[in-house]
Amino acid sequence: MKILKRILLLLFIVFVGIQFIPTKMNVSNEVYKADFMNIYSMPKTISEKLVVSCYDCHSNNTKYPWYNKIQPVAWYLEDHIKEGKKELNFNEFGNYSVRRQKSKIKSIIREIEGDKMPLSSYTNMHEDAILNADERKELLGFFEMLKDSV
Repeated sequence: MKILKRILLLLFIVFVGIQFIPTKMNVSNEVYKADFMNIYSMPKTISEKLVVSCYDCHSNNTKYPWYNKIQPVAWYLEDHIKEGKKELNFNEFGNYSVRRQKSKIKSIIREIEGDKMPLSSYTNMHEDAILNADERKELLGFFEMLKDSV
């Protein structure tokens, strides 16, 4: 029993200690000229859904939830956002080559069609990010039209 108490105390000390290890926050107040919404015109419903469902992981400005202050959750979120931005960054979309823009638009279509985005690990905590059938159809229609005009 004494060994269990020591292990629990050690785990508690480690848990408290890791709370002081900082993470890099993905926060910016900059207005990006190359932002996807600045280079393509779209209905307000599309832009609002993109912000709610995509921009937290795929832009330079994340709206962090309260639980981001707790380690190791903050490390997980930091890594997740870093990977998401590496794959697609809506704030930098206009800086992509035309070929890359077309490729990213095709990828977005595949992800939405396959119900792969937004990730369930994200929508579990952000129910407003879930795409219903009508929103999915509207987004697909927009990106299909965009794919042909880029």
